[in-house]
Amino acid sequence: MFVGIDVGGTNLKAGLVDGEGRLLAAARRPLHFSGAEAFAADLAELALQAVRQGGAAPEDLESVGIGLPGAVDGGEVVYTANIPLKHVPLERLFRQHLDIPVYLGNDADCAAVGEFFCGAGRGCRDFVVVTLGTGIGAGIIINGRLQGGAASSEAGHMAIMQGGELCNCGRRGCWERYASATALIAQTRAAMEAHPESGLRAAAEALGAVDGRTAFQAALAGDETALAVCRQYVEYLAGGTTSLINILRPEAVSIGGGVAAAPEQLLLEPLRRIVEQEAYARHGGRVTRVVRAELGNDAGIIGAAFLEKVL
Repeated sequence: MFVGIDVGGTNLKAGLVDGEGRLLAAARRPLHFSGAEAFAADLAELALQAVRQGGAAPEDLESVGIGLPGAVDGGEVVYTANIPLKHVPLERLFRQHLDIPVYLGNDADCAAVGEFFCGAGRGCRDFVVVTLGTGIGAGIIINGRLQGGAASSEAGHMAIMQGGELCNCGRRGCWERYASATALIAQTRAAMEAHPESGLRAAAEALGAVDGRTAFQAALAGDETALAVCRQYVEYLAGGTTSLINILRPEAVSIGGGVAAAPEQLLLEPLRRIVEQEAYARHGGRVTRVVRAELGNDAGIIGAAFLEKVL
């Protein structure tokens, strides 16, 4: 058995996972960061809670994997995006409380590992997961091994629009400025302002907020402004997806994150059509499947648990 821990910006989640990738039990708690040593102790305690809830014992465990929002190098956290961890020997600190093998990974990479073994990437050797959230993350597995070094691929920061919008990373025209959930929300708000007569405002009110679902919800009802937002968004998403496919030639690309739950006919079907028209494989060679991620919020836990299999 294995434990996977998913470190989020506000919550910690741990799960007991068997060798087939089944999530047997899960535990969670809010993240209250008060220093690296206390953080490691909280992670170990949460892991043991998941073990107990699954009716297992610590001696049943092969390893613990921890997925973090940042860069890792072996057993060290190089930095994290939302938690003040920098050059912290987390493996050593964790093993002071639970002395079993510990593997650290980037959270986007963990999602890719979970989907690779137990979700949309089952049966593949070359597989990519693109996660659409605040930014764009990408986890890459080639020939069954996780790629990317200390951090996951920063695919969200490849430029798809020279001289385009300024990104937080300092570049202009980055993919995530156009195709992340954050970008889609901004595009939806702009369309609402420009077309107050559209159905976007009613859709936002029904959902309780302008979010990544709003444009797709209004488009389902046939609103032309919303349909235009969705078409433009898919074109942006396709630009980066096609470039990844041309570079990596994977068997499948899985689209995950909240936006991926959008209706198939408005997101994945037009995305596939554009990719088929633009990917180099149209001239012959491996044709990459574009699919929806399957594991949802469990991908990070299952992937962290299975990190030892791909490192």
